[in-house]
Amino acid sequence: MTDPRAVLAALGESVFARKDFSKLDQLMRDDYIQHNSLVAQGSEGFREFFETWFKAVPDFKYELKKLVAEGDLVWAYGTYSGTQTGDWLGIPATGKSYAFDAVDIFRVADGRLAEHWDVLDTYGLFKQLGVVK
Repeated sequence: MTDPRAVLAALGESVFARKDFSKLDQLMRDDYIQHNSLVAQGSEGFREFFETWFKAVPDFKYELKKLVAEGDLVWAYGTYSGTQTGDWLGIPATGKSYAFDAVDIFRVADGRLAEHWDVLDTYGLFKQLGVVK
């Protein structure tokens, strides 16, 4: 069995650090199950969501703070940050910077990411972008 931490680390380096989706097929199953209603199902849904995010937030950054694995599951706790210079999540460009914490939980099957859940500080994000007071 491939170490789930290694699979997630490879995804983080390729997609989040370099914004490179060329290894996505090796790291994520086509039938990837997404439990966040903002993101479409499958690896293609993941790709589309993050391509849009990277375009709207060119200085996108993810800082990993804690990584825990047990069996076929891996939890990542970290901070997403950047400056929203384009339309994103139905929000017109604000030019505002944000930083919010998230816990992402992944299940790995056959050496690839197969399923994802998350807990995000969306209130903090929307407050920083000026969407809520």
